Amino acid sequence: MALSQDAIISAAERLDSAEKSRTQIRQISLEHPGITIEDAYAIQKRWVDMKVAQGRVVRGHKIGLTSKAMQSALNIDEPDSGVLLDDMFFDDGGLVPTERFIATRIEAELAFVMKRRLAGPACTMFDVLNATDFVVPALEILDTRIERVDAQTKATRKIFDTIADNAANAGIVLGGRPIRPLEADLRWIGALCYRNGQLEETGLAAGVLNHPATAVAWLANKIAPNGLALEAGQVVLAGSFIRPIEARKGDTIQADYGAYGSVSCYFA
Repeated sequence: MALSQDAIISAAERLDSAEKSRTQIRQISLEHPGITIEDAYAIQKRWVDMKVAQGRVVRGHKIGLTSKAMQSALNIDEPDSGVLLDDMFFDDGGLVPTERFIATRIEAELAFVMKRRLAGPACTMFDVLNATDFVVPALEILDTRIERVDAQTKATRKIFDTIADNAANAGIVLGGRPIRPLEADLRWIGALCYRNGQLEETGLAAGVLNHPATAVAWLANKIAPNGLALEAGQVVLAGSFIRPIEARKGDTIQADYGAYGSVSCYFA
């Protein structure tokens, strides 16, 4: 790790303040050019620990950057992950308070609801399917507490910034029809994503590492060295298979999953 404990604590505190004040901070990677992926996850963990100390409850995990296109754009070769907390869950068809966020975007994903504890290392897609209770259509609400483009240098946000920023996660909406993991070929589940009735994006779940369960296995293996596992009852967002859709105040976002129902929310 390149960052001192003080630097990690300071970054986490600034992220927490940015979220509460809805004021973005400068990219951490610009202030600490030597930052590592390990440092970024240490900042994320510190921030999540602060939230838990403030009364939040860990409800699961999210996986991001699962497509080859996104990984190539950021010059990385694996996904990233963040933590889902209880105050991030919004009702299907419900209102999302715009004033709580800074710059919201939406992604369509499949969420895995765990039936039993799943721990790495050597966790496979088959282990994931065996340990999953339900798979359910979902929308992920993204936000960024860190500037995407630096005003002075025009540098764009890097993977370190995204990871520190809890993988840009801000909210989740579960909806549609829950399915058992072997009821369907999950690769072929697709979504038509609309904003205010206009079709914006489409995609297939195979866009997530060829099978979304592969992403969940990656996460279980990734967190295992820290003594962590995916716990029974937790929700795991497996990763988006569309490009993010900008969501502004007054927008209705709906993802139509065909036979598996639809999931929507309104930005009030």
